[in-house]
Amino acid sequence: MASNLTRFNPFGDLASVDTWRDFEDIFRRVPVVGSLAGNTPPSIRLDVKETEEAYQVSAEIPGINKEDVHVSVDGNVVSIRVESRRAQEEKDGDTVLRSERYYGVQTRRFSLAQDIDDAQASAKCENGVLELVLPKKKGGAGAKKLEIR
Repeated sequence: MASNLTRFNPFGDLASVDTWRDFEDIFRRVPVVGSLAGNTPPSIRLDVKETEEAYQVSAEIPGINKEDVHVSVDGNVVSIRVESRRAQEEKDGDTVLRSERYYGVQTRRFSLAQDIDDAQASAKCENGVLELVLPKKKGGAGAKKLEIR
């Protein structure tokens, strides 16, 4: 009677599964979208410097034409809107093997401590860097600091 007993192994069925191969297959089946696919440009990165008279903003926008950059100022809020278009075509002679197009819009909006004199503000775009000079409004004291009693 004791010779008919078999040892139970709860993981016995898993021995036939190749874990790493199945794990890799999961990622092969998932479509890669967004920044992982390389289709989305990085977000707009900023450097903001303040002087007594103005704010100086440098924004990285590599590969973008200045015609596709839009900047607006409303009080102390600055908005930067960038449109990017890319087209890529791979050919073998006259036969098109692959053709891809991308269109995207990125925005960056931030507020400053003081209102901006939008009549004196200026913008320049060279070598993938947007430079803004945003003079402070005269007489504007910015945010009022309250004294705590």
